[in-house]
Amino acid sequence: MNNDMLSYSILGFTSLFTLMDPLGTMPVFLEMTEGMEQKERKQIAWKACCMTFTILVCFIISGKYLFELFGISTDSFRIVGGIVIFKIGYDMLQAHLTHIKLNDKERKSYSENITITPLAIPMLCGPGVISSGIAMMADAPNDMAKFILIGIVGLVCLCSYFILRESVFLLKLLGEKGNNVMMRLMGLILMVIAVECFMNGLKPILTDIIKQAFL
Repeated sequence: MNNDMLSYSILGFTSLFTLMDPLGTMPVFLEMTEGMEQKERKQIAWKACCMTFTILVCFIISGKYLFELFGISTDSFRIVGGIVIFKIGYDMLQAHLTHIKLNDKERKSYSENITITPLAIPMLCGPGVISSGIAMMADAPNDMAKFILIGIVGLVCLCSYFILRESVFLLKLLGEKGNNVMMRLMGLILMVIAVECFMNGLKPILTDIIKQAFL
């Protein structure tokens, strides 16, 4: 693997893992599965991560055709995706653990069938993850990179499964302060990635505007 492919792989894993944010999902996952046995928690976590993998792969593969269908340019999508990812990163920097607030009644309802909603969508596979995945597929330099990206999605989902499976232990190990520090650090990294995504989409558009202005 050359340096370009290695950089692409590291960027893919870092951005997707940070956007999925399984560490931030842990407290909500434990709340929604309160009273369940560890075996039941493992099954829910496994099904949710498998569903997340399936949904994300479908989006990143079909993203190009969706763009063509709706007449959307990849540069415009990078700009919007950068804004969305930046907002998520900012929320994480403020140590907001989740965007989903559950009251007692909602939690009981979700506990009956939380695999797809809200665990897989939108907690693990939200708009930021989908935006980043589609943008990275569009930026893939060759077919090998596209296969690597799908493998990275699988690896991130597998890591998310192990984190959720061991959420009770990890939450005790990290503690509230440790979890907040990790959240803020990942949020900062995510904001930097978002700026890069935004600028990569903005540069070609500005270049075309300047060329047309001087023609």
